[in-house]
Amino acid sequence: MNRNLALEFVRVTEMAAIAASRYMGRGDEKAADQAAVDAMRSMLDSVDCQATVVIGEGERDEAPMLYIGEKVGSGIGPKLEFALDPLEGTTICAKGGYNSIAVMAIAEEGNFLHAPDTYMQKIAVGPECRGLVDIMLSPTENLKIIAEAKKCRVQDLTVVILDRERHAELINEVRIAKARIHLIGDGDVSAAIATCYPDSGVDVLMGTGGAPEGVISAAALQCVGGDFQGILKPRNNEEIERAKKMGVEDINKIFQIDDLAKGNLMFVATGVTNGNFLEGVRFKSWGCSTHSIVMRSQSGTIRHIRAEHHFDRKPRY
Repeated sequence: MNRNLALEFVRVTEMAAIAASRYMGRGDEKAADQAAVDAMRSMLDSVDCQATVVIGEGERDEAPMLYIGEKVGSGIGPKLEFALDPLEGTTICAKGGYNSIAVMAIAEEGNFLHAPDTYMQKIAVGPECRGLVDIMLSPTENLKIIAEAKKCRVQDLTVVILDRERHAELINEVRIAKARIHLIGDGDVSAAIATCYPDSGVDVLMGTGGAPEGVISAAALQCVGGDFQGILKPRNNEEIERAKKMGVEDINKIFQIDDLAKGNLMFVATGVTNGNFLEGVRFKSWGCSTHSIVMRSQSGTIRHIRAEHHFDRKPRY
């Protein structure tokens, strides 16, 4: 995969972030998401590649654009797969909260798990704990392993968990173990990535969230040396059948990070609202500024890109 494509993909997430950011705090999740989808779709067709969306807004009947299986790109160039979320954290954006991003992961054809739109139990950690945690162990046991790897006490660790009723037992166990907890309302891709940044104050992500977001998170963690494990948690027989149609033979399989995203990967994200590792879009008299990150698994390179967008010279989103 040509590394020069990275800048093209940054332009894609930048435009999605700018479009969505205009709805920050306005309480309209659907409008914010649609704006991001429209902008991302428009920009993707300007990139020279032959790509298929394998993680997207949903299936064709549910999503008019960027649906699973949709072909995007100019139609010439390398054959790629996209795992994307034009607005990760729609509720966050609508409420003006933290850690909403426009994000996409890119792989060569055949290197992403085609994950169904169902739940996934997850654990995500940074490089110090790669290969050490085990999703089949109890949260308490994993916290002890993480603390030992980080040469600290369990009491010094911070666990990110989605604030959901289904996590009551998990939250109680973590509290008994005396680790600190940071509850989030949405945006577990950002939370998973934060485990790899010492200054983020996040040590591990635990709990159940969206399976598509799990694939995107795994791609990002591959680029920075972190680790991720997941187990699908379908809610009904319909979701089980959908998973099987997408190629998942064992619904109880423990997915290691290489099962979810492998090979030559790129991860690109632009902040919509301020967060742990990306600043949000900031509007100025002349336009706006954006903060993006580009990561490549092959080289381990991480680039932060700060851009100024002058609206008198380019379209307004």
